[in-house]
Amino acid sequence: MMQHKFVKLIPQNLIQGEIYISIEYKTVTHLCICGCGEEVVTPITPTDWKLIFNGSSISLHPSIGNWDFKCKSHYWIKENKVVWAKNWDKKQIDLVKKQDVFNKQKYYKSKPFLIKNDKNIKETLLIKIWKFFFK
Repeated sequence: MMQHKFVKLIPQNLIQGEIYISIEYKTVTHLCICGCGEEVVTPITPTDWKLIFNGSSISLHPSIGNWDFKCKSHYWIKENKVVWAKNWDKKQIDLVKKQDVFNKQKYYKSKPFLIKNDKNIKETLLIKIWKFFFK
């Protein structure tokens, strides 16, 4: 079972089995569940993950797919428990990455106060979003 901690800032040295939640920075971070040591960052935004805190445990939705890690681990965190998900092949991973980009574009296009109507600004923002999430 995982342990969650609400923090202002994510600590520099993470502990395996602990989930760090920064409400101020809308971020949940933990070390990869498989034990590879990679740091997993799940931004809490309308187009990324949703955090549910029920008063005693946390859940993240959707699943966490560490597609860019060597381990390629895939799991859910539900009520502080790890639920392993099936492995995905490259075609499935590429499809979900494209869907994520589409969802971000759709969301941010519907927020005119976030993006000016200048085409270059839109493209620059989308490139920054892409690089942030898929570096």
